Amino acid sequence: MLRIAVPNKGSLSDPACQLLKEAGYKQRRDPRELVLVDQRNEVEFFFLRPRDVAVYVGAGTVHAGITGRDLLLDSAAKAVETLELGFGGSTFRYAAPTGEFTSIEQIDGKRVATSYPHLVKNHLKSFGVEAKVVRLDGAVESSVRLGVADVVADVVSTGTTLRAAGLEIFGEPLLKSEAILIRGADASEDDVAVLTGRLRGVLMARQFVLVDYDVPNEHLEAAVAISPGAEGPTVTPLHGKDWHAVRVMIPRVEMNQIMDQLYAAGARAILSTELLAVRV
Repeated sequence: MLRIAVPNKGSLSDPACQLLKEAGYKQRRDPRELVLVDQRNEVEFFFLRPRDVAVYVGAGTVHAGITGRDLLLDSAAKAVETLELGFGGSTFRYAAPTGEFTSIEQIDGKRVATSYPHLVKNHLKSFGVEAKVVRLDGAVESSVRLGVADVVADVVSTGTTLRAAGLEIFGEPLLKSEAILIRGADASEDDVAVLTGRLRGVLMARQFVLVDYDVPNEHLEAAVAISPGAEGPTVTPLHGKDWHAVRVMIPRVEMNQIMDQLYAAGARAILSTELLAVRV
């Protein structure tokens, strides 16, 4: 039975559970439930602290897990990224009192407060910078004012919280993170192939819609040129008419523009349909 670790709380938890549900897996109804067996799919889910997911996957006690790229790298676990999942995006940046720092090299010999010590140490090492990394569990933006650190390294969205603490961002980002599917470094891709395929299918379905339309024969080529699809549309003659029915998958973000163009090209009865999952 395949064992999968899922964040039990935090910003990654609900989107991860929703993604797995759309992929056809049973999900818990009680947030206090820590283990869930999905007999139909021969999968056992373990709901763990987000920071612990990579540790369990790396240790081989579970086969795969959903976590953040930042948490994977900070854990130093023997696990590898398998698939980007498209949610939980964040950017890690350095920040310090306004005007005091302009480059990462200036951190040398200073104190850096962060909730991701391993990640920060490795990043500074790549620049040849030696600094004292101070681990905090949260609210790192207060560490400079309280005299614990000279610089902070933290997740940045708008930067409002940092500015309120009298800090400004400097240097290049440490990391751009998002939710990812991971597997043990000693495991093969075949071990999680079905899971990966299902999740990839849902992610692709979220990006596309299925469009059906009817078009006169003389306008068929023009309509197909507007919506060629991945490998070409499905085209079927309509009974008793000089028309064809066309079915094609198109990018969701371009749906309305393409439908407008198809109508202008002579297509009629243009319908769009949501996709739940695909395999390509």
